[in-house]
Amino acid sequence: MALSSAEHMTGCTHASLTLPGKSWAKLVKVKSIVKKIGQDDPRRVIHSFKVGFALVLISILQHFRPSFYGFGDNIIWAVLTVVLVLEFSVGATLGKGLNRMLATALAGALGLVTHRLATLSGKKGKLVLSSIFVFVIAETVTFMRFSPWLKARYDYGLLIFILTFCLVSLDYNTDSELLEIAQERLLTIIIGSCLSIVICICICPVWVGKDLHNQIAANIQKVADFLEGRLFGKMGTVSWPTPYELRSRIQETCTNISLESGKALKEASLLVKNMAKSSTPNFYVTNAKNAAESLKSVLRTNPWEEANHLEIIPAATVASLLIDVVICIENICEAVEELASLANFVPYELLHRGTTVQPICDEHDDGSVHVITVNE
Repeated sequence: MALSSAEHMTGCTHASLTLPGKSWAKLVKVKSIVKKIGQDDPRRVIHSFKVGFALVLISILQHFRPSFYGFGDNIIWAVLTVVLVLEFSVGATLGKGLNRMLATALAGALGLVTHRLATLSGKKGKLVLSSIFVFVIAETVTFMRFSPWLKARYDYGLLIFILTFCLVSLDYNTDSELLEIAQERLLTIIIGSCLSIVICICICPVWVGKDLHNQIAANIQKVADFLEGRLFGKMGTVSWPTPYELRSRIQETCTNISLESGKALKEASLLVKNMAKSSTPNFYVTNAKNAAESLKSVLRTNPWEEANHLEIIPAATVASLLIDVVICIENICEAVEELASLANFVPYELLHRGTTVQPICDEHDDGSVHVITVNE
C-alpha cells in the first residue's frame, strides 16, 4: 500500500513537471497555425481588424444614444447586424446588407399587419390567427428557399424574413408600442448594415472578381508547369519498357507537344493576368498542333506491328492523351482570346511601349523641354 502511494506520488510529480512543457508545445503549435493562416492571405488579418473596428464604432454610438433617437436595448440589433453582415468580400457584404435591410422592412410591415388583424379578433382569436399566420408565412418562405434561383441570391434575406416576421407577429405589445419598437429596430439594422458596407468598401476592400481573375491565371500556369515538367518526366519513365524502334519515332514528337503546349498555356496565363490581348495567333498552339499531326502520321504507319502489345500500351496511351491535350489547349487559348475580345483587354503590345521621360527645367534653362523616349 505504501509502495502504491509512492508510485502515485511519483506519477503526479512527473505529470506536474511535464505539464509546462506540453502546454508550451501546444502554444507553439497554435502560434504556428495562426501565423500560417495570416501568411496564406494577409487580408484575413485586415478583415478581422475591420470587424473589431465596426463593433467599436457601434459601442461608441451607444454612448450617444440621446442624439440618435434613443435606441434603447434595440442597439443590440446593430451589433448582431455587423457580426452577421460584415463578410470578407465587398460583394458578399453588400448582398447580405441589402438582403437584411429589405427583408427586415418587408417582414416587419407584414408582421404589423397580421398583428393588427389578430388583435381585432379578440383575445382568443388572436392566438389562433397568429398561429395560422406564422405557420402559413414560415411554411411558404421556407419552401421558397429550395428554389435554386432564390437560394443563390436571397437565401439569407428569406431566413431573416422568417425570423423578423415571427418576432413581430408574436409580440404581445400593443400596436403603437410594437410600431415604435419595429421602427427603432429597423433603424438600428440599417445603421449596422450601412456601417458594415462602408467599412468593407473603404478599408482595404476585397473584390471576389479580382481573386477569381488571379486564380484563373494561376491555375492555367499550374497546368503549363505540369505539361513542361511532370508530364515530360512521366514520358521518360514510360519510354523505358517500350521497344526502341517505337520509342525513337515518337519520343521527340511527344516531347515537343508537351513543351509547346506548356508554352502556349503560359502565354495564355500571362494574357489573362495582365488583362491583355494579343494581335497575333498563339504561335505555340500552332507548333503543338503541327507536332500532334506528326504524331498522328507516325501512329498511322502502325510502327508496333511486330512488337509485343503489352510493351507498347503505355507509349500508345501517352501519345493518344497528348493528342487530346492539344485539342484542349487550343480550346483554352480560344476561350482566352474570346474573353479578351469581349472584355476589351488592352493590346499586349501597348504594355511594352516606350516610356516617356520629361526632365524638370531649372531656372537657367531657356524654357525648352527635351522629351526622352526609353524603349524596353
